[in-house]
Amino acid sequence: MVDLLNAVILGVVEGLTEFIPVSSTGHLIIAGHLLGFEGAKASTFEVFIQLGAILAVVVLYKERFFRLLDFSKTRGFAGWNGFVLLGLTTLPALIFGFLAHKFIKEHLFNTTTVAIGLGVGGVGILLAERFLPKPEKHGLDSLRPQDALLIGLFQCLALWPGVSRAGATILGAMIIGTERKTAAEYSFLAAVPVMFAATGYDLLKSRSFLQAADIPFFAVGLIVSFIAAWLAVRTFIQLLSRYTLTPFGWYRIAAAAALLVLISG
Repeated sequence: MVDLLNAVILGVVEGLTEFIPVSSTGHLIIAGHLLGFEGAKASTFEVFIQLGAILAVVVLYKERFFRLLDFSKTRGFAGWNGFVLLGLTTLPALIFGFLAHKFIKEHLFNTTTVAIGLGVGGVGILLAERFLPKPEKHGLDSLRPQDALLIGLFQCLALWPGVSRAGATILGAMIIGTERKTAAEYSFLAAVPVMFAATGYDLLKSRSFLQAADIPFFAVGLIVSFIAAWLAVRTFIQLLSRYTLTPFGWYRIAAAAALLVLISG
């Protein structure tokens, strides 16, 4: 029962934080530390439940993904052009992630680095909302290949735990002139290939920790993560139609400060 409760809690944390700019990895590391659920099995579980969050985006944006299969389209986020955009956004993170994977896992997955990532990312959000000019790009079809590549380079910042993949890609898109809601939606869609690749790679490397007895535990985490992510994405998009990212910036700074106090205590 304790394992199943941990699965529910961590599934909720993953689903709620994966696609908003607060860092799901950072929150999972903190939650796992507080629950006493750490080690190889915990790391494998945290990777596995990301699949639930990914599937939530695939379901919510199924029409957009189906448009990628319409190869009669030659412009916008559809057909080959859509695949090129996603590929250019995904490639930098795959390259840097592959080269630095061992170093990141061994040295950066701890509460101190998470606190740093949360705080720096929070300041970045506040500065972006304060100083960025009026956006010029509206809608996913307005994105060009060079925009996708630049967003992909920003995505590499999320290799530091606590920075947030969603936060890095949304801010990157906003910095190059994309309006807030479009930046968030592209961040959701661009997450799918890079998260599938990263999740598949991590699960392949940690397959020795997977046992048949863990199936119910892992299944509960995945299902809860799917439901929480589905609700989080829908709510986040509605909020961005009316508000800025500023509250997320202040939340990150407060969370970083609280975590540093907890560590020092």
